[in-house]
Amino acid sequence: MAAAASSTWDVETAGIFITCCRAITTARPSIAIRAPSITCSMAQVLGHPGAIDRFIAGEADALPWDDASFDVVICSAVLHFADDRAHFGRMITEMWRVLAPNGLFFARLASTIGLDGFAGVAGQRVRLPDGSDRFLVDEAMLLDWTARLGGRLADPIKTTNVQGQRCMTTWCVWK
Repeated sequence: MAAAASSTWDVETAGIFITCCRAITTARPSIAIRAPSITCSMAQVLGHPGAIDRFIAGEADALPWDDASFDVVICSAVLHFADDRAHFGRMITEMWRVLAPNGLFFARLASTIGLDGFAGVAGQRVRLPDGSDRFLVDEAMLLDWTARLGGRLADPIKTTNVQGQRCMTTWCVWK
């Protein structure tokens, strides 16, 4: 399935996704937004007639889109739900596959960076102080994936410590 000339694919959690989509579709009604695991009720919340027709469902590790379909891939708060290293790798590889040459990959995910007591657990699912189970990465793992993909950092890796309960890292890579 070919994407529009200027297209963004967003892997996102529902609440933030709907807020962003509402703003995008209001400002630019012709933009193509494609998202995995979107439900009819989520699309209806956007409040646009026929909004559901502008969404395509897919899984992050087996995407239904052609190679190089998107100028930007945004993956926020999704990668830390990987089952293991293999699943994480399949998701990253698929997102990179659908990203066009010179495209931007933006990811926000849980990491060990800045989180006390979690050294050496990158690449595993662990229980965090907030009680959630997350697949965690560290700086070395992200830099390794950047190199494996043949990408280059668009910005230094940045991390926010959420009151000692978890750390969320932003990883931006040019293809």
